[in-house]
Amino acid sequence: MALVGHSGGCHCGAVRIEVDSEPDATVYACNCSICTALNYLHLIVTREHFRVLAGTDMLTSYKFNSRTADHLFCKQCGVKCFYVPRSHPDGYSVNFRCLDQTAFGNVTVTPFDGANWEASIDELPPAS
Repeated sequence: MALVGHSGGCHCGAVRIEVDSEPDATVYACNCSICTALNYLHLIVTREHFRVLAGTDMLTSYKFNSRTADHLFCKQCGVKCFYVPRSHPDGYSVNFRCLDQTAFGNVTVTPFDGANWEASIDELPPAS
């Protein structure tokens, strides 16, 4: 199936992104502390399927715990529309909620037990 481009970004529009994915997507609802607080839905993609179109200068980084994941937030509105996840350090996790969803077909939301990350990590597939 051919990949489809999806655009999106932060709330204020300072950060704009584009991601390529299959029209039918699986996104992950993680129950770790930060994902729960942000109500984040993960669409995990490879670096080649992700582009920052605008606003790299508007991003600020936050790292905690293992300091492996690089959580990137818009300095102006505080929205995290993507980050470099600990689970896929060579890719990106894009917040599905920050994308224009008109070009998606069927979307499956799959729970992920990020609160017990070490025991659950093998449940995540490679980035697409």
